Amino acid sequence: MTISESIKKRRAVYPSQYKGGNISEKDIREILQNANFAPTHRLTQPWFFKVYQNESKLELADSMVNHYKLTVNKKNVSIKEKKIADKCFKSNCIIVIFMNRDHDESIPEWEEVASTAMAVQNMWLTCVEKNIGCYWSTPSYIQKMGDYFKLKQNQKCLGFFYMGKFNHGEKIAPKRNDIFAKTEWFK
Repeated sequence: MTISESIKKRRAVYPSQYKGGNISEKDIREILQNANFAPTHRLTQPWFFKVYQNESKLELADSMVNHYKLTVNKKNVSIKEKKIADKCFKSNCIIVIFMNRDHDESIPEWEEVASTAMAVQNMWLTCVEKNIGCYWSTPSYIQKMGDYFKLKQNQKCLGFFYMGKFNHGEKIAPKRNDIFAKTEWFK
C-alpha cells in the first residue's frame, strides 16, 4: 500500500467496529517508532505515550469513568459510564497520548501540540497499513487525570488512541470537498 493509499483509507474506526483479535507487541512497537519520526521544531520531540492492554485497560476504564463523574452532574451518568467502559473493553489496545512542554518554552506551545498531532497521524497511517482500526478521543475529563497518570507540571494528556483489528477495505471514504476550491494559486 502506498502512502497516498494509506492517507485516503485513514478513517476513525470506533471500538464497536473492531473485529477482535490481538495486536502484536511488534506492531505496537512499530506504530510507536513511526510516531517518533514526526516533524518537531528544534527537536523538542514533545510526545510520549502509555500503552494499556489486558488488565491495565480495565483499570484505565475505571479511572476514566471516575474522572468523568467528576466533570458532570449526576443525571444520566450511567449511560455515559457504560459507553466509556465499553470502548475500553472492545479495544485490544489503548495508547494514551501525552505532550511534554519544553521547560524553556523555546517554541510556542501550539507547535508542540501540532508535533504531537503529527506523531499521532503517523500512528494512524501505520495502523491503516496493518489493518488496525483506531481513533483518537479527547474527552474533557482528561484534564483531571494528571494525578492518575503521574504527570509533571509541564505535561498534559491529549487523549486516548483506541485500537483494534479492522479491515480498512470495508470502510467507504466520505466525499471530501474539492481541494482546488479551497486553494488559491500565485504564479
